[in-house]
Amino acid sequence: MFRLIITLLLLLLLLLLNPISQAGTTLKIATLAPDGTNWMKEMRAAAKQIKQQTDGRVKIRFYPGGVMGNDSSVLRKIRIGQLHGGAITGGGLSSIYKDAQVYTLPFQFRNLQEVDAVRQVMDPQIIEGIKKQGYISFGLSEGGFAYLLSNSPVTSTENMKDLKIWIPEGDQINASMFQELGISPVPLPLTDVLTGLQTGLIDTIASAPIGAIALQWHTRVSYLTQVPLAYLYATLVLKENAFNKLRQSDQSIVKQILESAFDRIDRQNRTDNEQAMIALKRQGVEFISPSTVQQQAWEAHAGKTLQKLSKESIFSEHMLNRMQSLIQQYRQIALTH
Repeated sequence: MFRLIITLLLLLLLLLLNPISQAGTTLKIATLAPDGTNWMKEMRAAAKQIKQQTDGRVKIRFYPGGVMGNDSSVLRKIRIGQLHGGAITGGGLSSIYKDAQVYTLPFQFRNLQEVDAVRQVMDPQIIEGIKKQGYISFGLSEGGFAYLLSNSPVTSTENMKDLKIWIPEGDQINASMFQELGISPVPLPLTDVLTGLQTGLIDTIASAPIGAIALQWHTRVSYLTQVPLAYLYATLVLKENAFNKLRQSDQSIVKQILESAFDRIDRQNRTDNEQAMIALKRQGVEFISPSTVQQQAWEAHAGKTLQKLSKESIFSEHMLNRMQSLIQQYRQIALTH
């Protein structure tokens, strides 16, 4: 009888010490991506693999289509334990790690080759910066270049002054940039953009082609300005303390499967954006090309604004300079070939 009691106590102790590994857990993850998109298909396939390979100990429940709110709402729900993780944009992550937004700064990249040169060096730094704030990232997924989509052609700053331009709610960087150009942008959460276009509250947006189509924004615009405004990306983050409650072997499985999924999404999104650009043309969106002089003027203005904001610690001057240095190195190499 004494041995039986000791055995039962030991079993109870093991269960108390490792409740998630024994009983299993369901990781609750929110995303703005609508169901049916490539992102959601990949994530659901990864969740199925994880469930199978952990013998059901780890399941993932997704909340797609923005039902849990925008990035700031999702991060708040993660902090209070209502969610375990979310697919968050680089700009959204700046509330926990300010340098997560460095890739998304306006008028930094001119082409995707420059992006690739920077990302192979700086992606690990961003992922490590996120981890230091208590979140695990499984890799960065390209969203593509955001372009201005509008209801009247935009070829210069003067064209923009009469437009009702949307910026994401809480986007201090683009708010400052537009305001210094004498433009008053309209801040809205992502979930209100389509309604804003339909009602005329806004008439100009910045979006990657795949985002504009997936969210149906393209049905309310007529022109696309062919100048990369900003590079967009997202990452799936899990609260580190939730991830660490999984048994070690399950952590390895989750990490391997989600990293592989994000690598596929990263590559597929580039192809999807190329196809989305073709689709926009076919659907009657007219592509506008501002002059080289105007593009250089926008770059110069953005550069001044960003240097000012870095001094105000909106993001670190070190990371901005690091990125710009890598871009310049690539441009010098490209000139010699």
